[in-house]
Formats: sequence, structure tokens, C-alpha cells
Amino acid sequence: MADVINLVMLVCAAVGAMAFGVLTAYGIFRVGFALMRPRTARMAIKVRTQLAPE
Repeated sequence: MADVINLVMLVCAAVGAMAFGVLTAYGIFRVGFALMRPRTARMAIKVRTQLAPE
């Protein structure tokens, strides 16, 4: 019985470690691609109000 519990705990630890590794890699790649994304240039636009003729 103890061997079965040890096997189950080992399998759960392996699956948890793989899930943690996959999520960590996903986060690293997401941050990396966000840093590589080209930034859009912010253009200053002057707003001129047009007065109606009187």
C-alpha cells in the first residue's frame, strides 16, 4: 500500500513540475514577445477650432 501511495505522489509531483515548467515558459515567452512588439508612434495632433462665420 505504501508503494502505491509513493507512486501516486511521484506521478503527481512529476505532473505538477511539468505544469509549472510549461506555465513558466509561457510567461517568459509572453514577456519576451511583448518587449519585441513594435511600439506605435504617438503623434501630437493639434486641434483647431473653426469659428462659424457671423
